[in-house]
Amino acid sequence: MAWELLLWLISFFVCIALLAVVIYQLICLSDLEFDCINPYDSSSRINAVVIPEFIAQGTLCAVYLLTWHWFLFLITAPVMYYHIRLYMRRQHFIDVTEIFRLLNGEKKHRMVKLAFYLLLFFVIIYRLVATAVMALIDDNDEPRVHEYRVF
Repeated sequence: MAWELLLWLISFFVCIALLAVVIYQLICLSDLEFDCINPYDSSSRINAVVIPEFIAQGTLCAVYLLTWHWFLFLITAPVMYYHIRLYMRRQHFIDVTEIFRLLNGEKKHRMVKLAFYLLLFFVIIYRLVATAVMALIDDNDEPRVHEYRVF
């Protein structure tokens, strides 16, 4: 049970990091839209966090696969496929010369990712709390309560 709790704690912090990265990218795009930052700075800031975001999300998906959490793996697999497809087509970086033309589309992509990571965040919080409660119940040597494994 301790490994399960450790898994959910790591997932929690990785998900917070992914949320922070996507919010940072949205802020950079919004600053560009309102002309608070030049296109070169905005694209270089966003491009600096794209690969770490892909690695963190891919690692999280692989951890779910290796720990047999099929529901979360099936939720995160399409996003991992999307990231791999962007990387293979070399469309994962924002081009400085085309950033204004692609601004609305990039913001929409980041908003969809934000909604996905928020959904994942709430599922992870639920599993973290459920695992912590089950660990506390098991530590007290009380009779085991039925474990609800929805996620």
